[in-house]
Amino acid sequence: MLDTSPSRPAEILGALRPSVAAESASGIVDVFNYAQGKPDVIPLWVGQGHLPTPDFISDAAIASLKAGETFYTWQRGIPELRRALADYHSRLYGIGFDPENFYVCQAGMQSVQLTIQALLEPGDEVVVPSPAWPNYAAPLRMAGVRPLEVTLDFNHNHWRLDLDRLFDSVTAKTKVLLMNTPGNPLGRVMTRAEIIAVRDFARKRGLWIVADEVYARFYFPEPGRNDALPPSFLEHCDRDERIIFCNTFSKNWAMTGWRVGWMIAPKIMGGVVENLVQYNTSGTTTFLQKGCLAALEQGEAFVAAQVAQARTGRDIICDALDSSAEIEFARPEGAFYLFFRIAGTQDSTALSRRLIDEAGVGLAPGSAFGPGGEGFLRLCFARKREHLEVAAERLLSWLKRR
Repeated sequence: MLDTSPSRPAEILGALRPSVAAESASGIVDVFNYAQGKPDVIPLWVGQGHLPTPDFISDAAIASLKAGETFYTWQRGIPELRRALADYHSRLYGIGFDPENFYVCQAGMQSVQLTIQALLEPGDEVVVPSPAWPNYAAPLRMAGVRPLEVTLDFNHNHWRLDLDRLFDSVTAKTKVLLMNTPGNPLGRVMTRAEIIAVRDFARKRGLWIVADEVYARFYFPEPGRNDALPPSFLEHCDRDERIIFCNTFSKNWAMTGWRVGWMIAPKIMGGVVENLVQYNTSGTTTFLQKGCLAALEQGEAFVAAQVAQARTGRDIICDALDSSAEIEFARPEGAFYLFFRIAGTQDSTALSRRLIDEAGVGLAPGSAFGPGGEGFLRLCFARKREHLEVAAERLLSWLKRR
């Protein structure tokens, strides 16, 4: 006789794909949820500033919405936005870019997901330097792909990428080298020599490079240097070789909630990317793309202000925390995070919860960023000065009384 009784909760979970059901929640989300409802906590756990999207961007989206641009749209992105993306990169790097290499998608995170779908099968491997943004390793594992997390070396005030260790981790199953520069959470910037070495190794072994350069505008060169941008794979790789760039409108233009991003990929992949977009989301909302167009065409002054604020925030936090002998960190060269260690830390998740309860400061636990991150904490300094000054004071006071 057939059993027609409802499934029990455990049976439902057991019927899910194991790699999905077994994936743990993000450690950043865990701390965010833990702090909800607790008064007077300064939230420095997630990667966003305090400013809302500027009016010139929102107004462009609203005008498009009111004009009735609410229908299905180009799967690769509206032509004028793809052209603007190519022009934007040409202005930044002083080299030519073809709109046919650009594909608009729903957030930088979707560009990562589309890349996984395009390049990888269950059982494949991806090399990821660690500590790293958790949104690399988790979706890889959920897709049945193994992330090979290669830990960087931390020595007092410097993070070092051991290229020999990175290359030695590659096996016959490895398909991708995933490189993030400037890095989240470290703020480390790859040198030109490192970029060229990774490029040459990938070419020799027939590997793909997936380059995340989301924080390229947030770059803080040492005094006396006037280079506006960090070294980039864009300068040293052909757009039509085995490399995919993932990017987003979220950080530069205070658009984290808009969920619009882009990919730069070989033109020959155009039909494949179009299919992936069609069968995932059927395109990115037109009126949101019109806001993104305004960001690219009118947003340089806003980006400059964002970068200046982040530099100031970095200096406030680093100068304050450097006064404590119990805190170790490498001064970030880019992005807008400080990844630091408090002496004696064994469990960064437990410590992040203590700091919420006892200091009123919300930080992301280093364990969220892979095997190289345990024992550290991540602080986002893309915030207003007064928040950072109070947060630093609270942290230092907590250290004295703990």
